[in-house]
Amino acid sequence: MKLTKLGRTNLQIPELCWGLAPISDMPGTYGHGVSPDQAGIVLNAIFDSAYPFVDTSRNYGLGRSEERLGDALRARGGKPRNLIISSKLDRDMDTLAFDAARARRSLEESLKAIGVDRIDLLHLHDPEHARDLTEIGGGNGALAELFKMKEEGLCTAVGLAAGRIDIMMPMLRHWDFDALITHNRFTLVNRNAEPMIELARARGITVLNGAPYAAGVLAKGSETHKRYVYQEATAEMLAPVQKIEAVCAKHGIPAGAAALQFSLRENRIASTIIGISKAERIAQTIAWAGYKIPQAAWDELMTLPAEHGDPEATRTYSPD
Repeated sequence: MKLTKLGRTNLQIPELCWGLAPISDMPGTYGHGVSPDQAGIVLNAIFDSAYPFVDTSRNYGLGRSEERLGDALRARGGKPRNLIISSKLDRDMDTLAFDAARARRSLEESLKAIGVDRIDLLHLHDPEHARDLTEIGGGNGALAELFKMKEEGLCTAVGLAAGRIDIMMPMLRHWDFDALITHNRFTLVNRNAEPMIELARARGITVLNGAPYAAGVLAKGSETHKRYVYQEATAEMLAPVQKIEAVCAKHGIPAGAAALQFSLRENRIASTIIGISKAERIAQTIAWAGYKIPQAAWDELMTLPAEHGDPEATRTYSPD
């Protein structure tokens, strides 16, 4: 298993991480629901896998993701020693406040829900949806509180996990994060995060790349999964996906394997986050990670034009 040192810490992370938003029952985002029993099966399969690394958040499913993680850990008698937990500070979902007090409450809620006394990797999450960016970055804001939490030993590493790169890049320039999560913005279809990834590398910030399947379509196929980056997809949205699928079909390879390896083979990315709601996806993901893809296929895939705009510009955000 390939391990990478996380930022300025001694924490080592594997190249695959399991995203726990899908297990929190968010049909508006993913197009399907997930029961508590199914979530428990998925989580136990993750704990027993070769990649015990999970990513969750305080607001996924309005708290259900962390609660279901906590339930599974309590049923096993506590957190396995090798499990790495990444979670996130979130704004108040009613007032959209994201000051220091709200950040502290968010962490307290996470620790209680998961049933742990510290988080391995703790991010500031989705600042673009808060009520005031200046509140977040001010002296009494969530960012300063996040770094204070690291000083207090409540987390090992601190990161930034958001969407819009125009909001993230100034924060990356001025704060010494250990990690960065980008999602949906560095895929076979879209390279919106490219300048941000370059900035992170220059600053010594470890990059985690989420949603390499563009929120599922590159894994499930555009014929049956007509969604793109968490929204119903138009024919125009699916057109670049179908070009990728055509190249993969020509070379006899799964599009999902190509989409996953596009992220895994990028040396600027330390770990790829795969959203998961079914236990069998673990074995499939590991198989796709090792699938033999001929160089001719890569040559052809890399000649396809990539989009560079924000793929979520038309998305209506919902935490449920």
